[in-house]
Amino acid sequence: MNTQKAIKSRRAIKKFDANHQMPKKIEHKILSLGLLAPTAFNIQNWRFVVVKDKQLRQEIQQSAYGQKQVVDSSLFIVLCADLKAWEKQPNRYWADAGQEVSDTMLPMIDGYYRDKEQVQRDEAMRSCGIAAQTLMLAAKSLGYDSCPMDGFDFDAVGKQINLPDDHVVTMFVAIGKAAASAYPRGGQLDIDEVVIKDRF
Repeated sequence: MNTQKAIKSRRAIKKFDANHQMPKKIEHKILSLGLLAPTAFNIQNWRFVVVKDKQLRQEIQQSAYGQKQVVDSSLFIVLCADLKAWEKQPNRYWADAGQEVSDTMLPMIDGYYRDKEQVQRDEAMRSCGIAAQTLMLAAKSLGYDSCPMDGFDFDAVGKQINLPDDHVVTMFVAIGKAAASAYPRGGQLDIDEVVIKDRF
């Protein structure tokens, strides 16, 4: 499936076939494509918690107000971000780019994030949002549907997955085979309302 078709046909699916088992090679491909999502300074601060344990999925479902996508999807991902990824061996983010590039980038990373907790958190949300869309489009291109989710108790889910103190939960992505069509599109705003030329 080409990119335009994947974008146009991707919808938030609420009902998945609970009996479908995703082949491991497809799961690996979706996750591998997700790893190609861009991040500022290439810090790759997203973390994909793939929840396989059925009991844990049921517990998370309770924290997600009973939403069935949590337990019925073939691939269920809790997207998290490491808020301190920027300072954890940052040289590895530019190891293959050459010493000159690395020597330029590392001080920039430090200057951009150090002592700026809001920037660290904002970057986490941006990065995971881009990763989520990448995962969903990858899934669609491989014949799977998906649902981005944020209707859940973030603190409870953090405890359920043993979230480290320097990480945050950002959202879920549920992927699987649709058992029912998405609701009709609610209506898109006109491009002239959304696209602003130069200034508001």
